[in-house]
Amino acid sequence: MSTQAIDVIFYIAILIMSVVIHEISHGFMAEKLGDNTARVAGRLTLNPIKHLDLFGSIILPVLLYLSAGFAFGWAKPVPYNPNNLRNKRYGTVAVASAGVLANLFIALLFGLIIRLAPYFGLAPFDSFAVLPFYKIMIDIVFINIALATFNLIPIPPLDGSKILFNLLPGSIYRVSDFLERYALIFLVIFIVFFSNYLYPILAFIFHLVTGLRL
Repeated sequence: MSTQAIDVIFYIAILIMSVVIHEISHGFMAEKLGDNTARVAGRLTLNPIKHLDLFGSIILPVLLYLSAGFAFGWAKPVPYNPNNLRNKRYGTVAVASAGVLANLFIALLFGLIIRLAPYFGLAPFDSFAVLPFYKIMIDIVFINIALATFNLIPIPPLDGSKILFNLLPGSIYRVSDFLERYALIFLVIFIVFFSNYLYPILAFIFHLVTGLRL
């Protein structure tokens, strides 16, 4: 098996587990705020089979990785009923934010490990980034930054749309309704024409978190 194939396998495996954590974070937050739909549906589990979306979790990430050198994706959304939340409006914002915050926490945690590793003699200062174990940690940080950033885009069904439209006045619902109606079209347009513009943003955040440059 070629080195590139191995890199793709590890990258996709990290991506899948990261999106799984993202989704179950939504479910746990919803449960904390009064809705147990995700638990009843059996979705509060780290078993990736319960969460995989064939296109969003596997096909799209592989295509993006091979064409652009980085990838993002999604899993099947964890179900929840906003009507069961103690505060429907701000509860929805909290549930949507939970997945993004989970990815940011993972990125910051492994970014801190990367920064501290040379000081504890776990790797030399000048070359630790090329060691296999630290290459995996770098991928973990980058993927979770990418997931958090991508999901903040205000296009349904991404979390950014739920956060934004629940914080804006109710009169904006027509815009929200329009975006939801043509969500797939807008999402495909963004991925095809604008995803490459995300890379400089991701590289900048990655540098802030790890101190390394891509």
